[in-house]
Amino acid sequence: MTTPTLKLLHADQYKGVNDLDPIKYYYWPIFGKMYRQRVEMALGECSSGERILEVGFGTGLTFPNLHDNYKEIHGIDLTADINAVKSVFEPMGIPLFLQKGDVLHMPYYEDNSFDTVLMVSILEHLKPWELEKAFKEVKRILKPGGQMVYGTPVEKPFMVFMFRMLGHNIRDEHFSTEKEIADAAYKIFSKGKVLEMKSIPPIAGTVYTVGNFIK
Repeated sequence: MTTPTLKLLHADQYKGVNDLDPIKYYYWPIFGKMYRQRVEMALGECSSGERILEVGFGTGLTFPNLHDNYKEIHGIDLTADINAVKSVFEPMGIPLFLQKGDVLHMPYYEDNSFDTVLMVSILEHLKPWELEKAFKEVKRILKPGGQMVYGTPVEKPFMVFMFRMLGHNIRDEHFSTEKEIADAAYKIFSKGKVLEMKSIPPIAGTVYTVGNFIK
């Protein structure tokens, strides 16, 4: 698949999230390119279709790109202000179906509902024992042949250093490693792949992985 270019808005256009949201980092030199590249890599794995669900949509960063390939964009998020996010994108002609929600329990979605479920930098925030439960719930709402696409950082000294540079303690935010996430995904989905993204410059090796798993 072709890797798309992330359709970033002006930084001050995004609404509906608190100061902990990483949106500001997408505009920084060096770091910003890496932040954009990881989202672009995940978007490049998303096939087109009728309906996509983004878990943890935040600012709605991916919505302009998703609108090019899906007829309906659905989203769940635990903290985002839904009305504020809609006020940014719906005037652009991007209708949205958003609600508060948790990937571990999604009773408001019927079985076999979505072509794609997208999760960018979400799964590392789950505890390891929660991963299989999350993947079972995602698999339930996917259509037969539908795909789960996720992106997650690789914890290395470089990643820990980056977090410190940005004022974060990685231990306060990340609970599952990329390996634990991939292992759990392979247990629940019979078909899948995990792609690697190198650092910029590539001295730190793989810093992000993107999984694409098929129901």
